[in-house]
Amino acid sequence: MAHFITVLLVLSLSLTFSLLPETASAQLRQNFYAKTCPNVESIVRNAVTQKFRQTFVTVPATIRLFFHDCFVQGCDASVIIQSAGSNKAEKDHPDNLSLAGDGFDTVIKAKQAVDAVPSCRNKVSCADILAMATRDVIAL
Repeated sequence: MAHFITVLLVLSLSLTFSLLPETASAQLRQNFYAKTCPNVESIVRNAVTQKFRQTFVTVPATIRLFFHDCFVQGCDASVIIQSAGSNKAEKDHPDNLSLAGDGFDTVIKAKQAVDAVPSCRNKVSCADILAMATRDVIAL
């Protein structure tokens, strides 16, 4: 049964990404931050792995968060932004209220781990961390 679910998930993601317009083509590549934050990929992978060991819900929650962030107008991590005052954020839109907190927690912990390295602080975008975290949960 687990194998069937995995296959179904991979097929769903493949179909989703094949439907995205060409303007949403991937710009993230391995070692993109080689000069500004050389270890970012391992830092994110370690944070994601630690969260994964705490709860498996990290996997579907992070994938769904990535989907909600990227599907409409491209991957910009806007779904992570908190509402402020009368400015209602995308995160608080009725369509996104059911997003699991573990997805947000995974990305927040990865961002905190990256920013804990002085040479990396505020150098890696949340959108890229979300993309790396999603890649890593799929690999796990």
